[in-house]
Amino acid sequence: MVVKKCLERAQLKSDVEFFAQELGGRSRLIPGNSEAMLRILAEAKKAATSKSTVLLLGESGTGKELFARSMHEWSERRLKPFVAINCAGLAKELLESELFGHEKGAFTGAHQLKKGKLELAHGGTAFLDEIGELALELQTKLLRFLQEREFERVGGTAPIEVDLRIIAATNSDLEAAVKAGTFRHDLFHRLNVIALTLPPLRERKEDIPALADYFLQRFSLETKKHFAAIAGNAQEKLLAYGWPGNVRELANVIERAVVLGDGPQLTLHHLPARVVGAQPVGAMNHSSFHDAINSYRRELIVRALAAAQGNRAEAAKALGMHRTHLMKLLRLLQIT
Repeated sequence: MVVKKCLERAQLKSDVEFFAQELGGRSRLIPGNSEAMLRILAEAKKAATSKSTVLLLGESGTGKELFARSMHEWSERRLKPFVAINCAGLAKELLESELFGHEKGAFTGAHQLKKGKLELAHGGTAFLDEIGELALELQTKLLRFLQEREFERVGGTAPIEVDLRIIAATNSDLEAAVKAGTFRHDLFHRLNVIALTLPPLRERKEDIPALADYFLQRFSLETKKHFAAIAGNAQEKLLAYGWPGNVRELANVIERAVVLGDGPQLTLHHLPARVVGAQPVGAMNHSSFHDAINSYRRELIVRALAAAQGNRAEAAKALGMHRTHLMKLLRLLQIT
């Protein structure tokens, strides 16, 4: 009995440390002010108030986990745990134990009972990242859980009921995976109740200055360095670069600049060669980064109008904005 209680106490301590680590992270959603992100943000806040399953889509580095955490914070479950699970990070057998837990003696090395992350998330939110990489056998077990809201631990027979919200995310094409037979169509429809697609950073470049400034201040505080601003020519290069790694890559570039550089201003020589060598869209004879943003907006709108053969409603739809907003931009940017 003494040994059993010591083991239970150790497990409880581990659970507390796990939750403290989750809550003490440096995660914060900085959506920016682009039309695309404001629209997704409004939809996410509405979805957060429901119990519906949410599927976050988008390229790697667009901030899907930050969005999931924010949705948890906006929901009535915010005082309960947020538990993130990477469906691609472990082998199938280990992931099954990670998700659902295991009973003592369930397999070699299972010396004590272990609660799975779905059980630890009871009352809160479970975030299933890279759901498209989940093995077919585990897809079946996850589908049963989504239908019945109960599961069995590995090696167990007693059903365990939990109350939690599921938010899944992927950067892969699940519909193509369904057609290829690598992802269950019934699980896809269970997950695809509310689908939100996060736009890549290259499609919302007007958000780059705010994001870069946030990361500059954050990493300055962490490194105890004084970086007050980003130089205009450095801003232009940040706007010109394509950001294949999206917001995550931008954060890494600013962190590198702060760690290796000295303040008070982040300049061109603090940036990596791939960013410095980026060529802006159109001529870049601008006096400020605001001009650079407007130049990029103008180029995007002109291209969209050309593709839509001058149809402004179709161009607005392609750009992900309302027609009235496009009309305002046409006047502001003097596009005829």
